[in-house]
Amino acid sequence: MERTTRLFHLVSYLQYPFHLWGLYHIVKVYIVLFGGFDGNLEPMLPDIQNSLIFMGIGMSFSTLQDTKKTQNNISKKIWQSPTKGKIFIFSLAASNLFMFVLGISGLYVSQDNALSEVSLGLIVFAIGILGVLKAAMEMFENHRLDKNG
Repeated sequence: MERTTRLFHLVSYLQYPFHLWGLYHIVKVYIVLFGGFDGNLEPMLPDIQNSLIFMGIGMSFSTLQDTKKTQNNISKKIWQSPTKGKIFIFSLAASNLFMFVLGISGLYVSQDNALSEVSLGLIVFAIGILGVLKAAMEMFENHRLDKNG
């Protein structure tokens, strides 16, 4: 089992190229916004969609990390505290639900093909956050002091 956990941890490093590729598309949006934005969103929509998709895929890979270990002291303090952990999980779940509803409604309500594609990107992003939510719940159970301390 140790080898499998290690393998998944190594595969989780694939998150970084996907996050960087998503960041590249976000930078392209900012270049359009601050380089003489004329009010037309059409040129930015493919980059917004790509950034959402690649960030969502990156987050999916990030959930393959070992949830028995924390990455830093800040996250350790959050997961050890029952109150902070519950607040973080609730806020993550609420934002995830909002993104799912927004993405699905945008996919079916929008008459514009470009907005439908952005909605699809938002759904992929929400699926990535759903994996993060699951990993967060596991980390909370593994590190909380009131049950494990």
